[in-house]
Amino acid sequence: MSTPRTLDLPDGVQATKIDTERGTFAALAVRGGRAGHVLLVPGWTGSKEDFTPVLPLLAAAGFEATAYDQRGQYETPGADDDDYSLGGYAADALAVARAITPTSHLLGHSFGGLVAQRAAVDAVTAWRTLSLLCTGPGTLGQGPQKPLDRLVEALESGVPMARIVQDLKGEALESEPDDVEAFVQDKFARTSRVSLAAMTRHLIESPDLTDRVATTGIDCWVGRGVDDAAWPHDRQDDQAHRLRTTTVVVPSSAHSPAIENPEGLAAAWLPFLQEVR
Repeated sequence: MSTPRTLDLPDGVQATKIDTERGTFAALAVRGGRAGHVLLVPGWTGSKEDFTPVLPLLAAAGFEATAYDQRGQYETPGADDDDYSLGGYAADALAVARAITPTSHLLGHSFGGLVAQRAAVDAVTAWRTLSLLCTGPGTLGQGPQKPLDRLVEALESGVPMARIVQDLKGEALESEPDDVEAFVQDKFARTSRVSLAAMTRHLIESPDLTDRVATTGIDCWVGRGVDDAAWPHDRQDDQAHRLRTTTVVVPSSAHSPAIENPEGLAAAWLPFLQEVR
């Protein structure tokens, strides 16, 4: 679970709302760059704040960028009867991007990478590039450290969100600064249980879209933190190979390089964006 280290917005980063044909989405954005627009899709239990540290680095490289809360995440509301299919989340990404510009570079982090892959398949001409960060080919899988099905049961049975947050964070939450701890609690209190349960199910059940993405011809970048422990590294490497690239490893980071080592992520990723822009 990505947790910001500070809630202060860097100079040039603006909190905003993006009005689209699929509703209004809360976002953080940097504007004014001429190198192209980058859309950043957060992952499971995430939010737009996961990308705050990397936004000014994109701006410094000449890019506009938008990080948004997905449907039902934090400050983007979600009704219980909304479309929480993977295709629905992908349609949201497309709607946010097209409300800003006709074509964007697209990056998906973790679960957001599954959304980004589906968006690439569903709307090829909308995307200049596709970047996959700490994600993989379809299902995350199950194991002793990934009791995702039990989380779905807890969400659907009405277990209080405060208890779910504590279970997800363990003792780590107690070591966070007071304002960050309050942010995490508020984020989950405002997150749709239905949306979070749907995202969790997608992590368990999503198909492997890699070969379909490869047929789009979109230039792809695949990266992960050196200590990322979500998708197995061999599966990430195989996905990169099938997308005609190699996995770029971001040092001094695990599953959240945009927070843990934003400068390292920028150094690993920006050359790709600049080469194909």
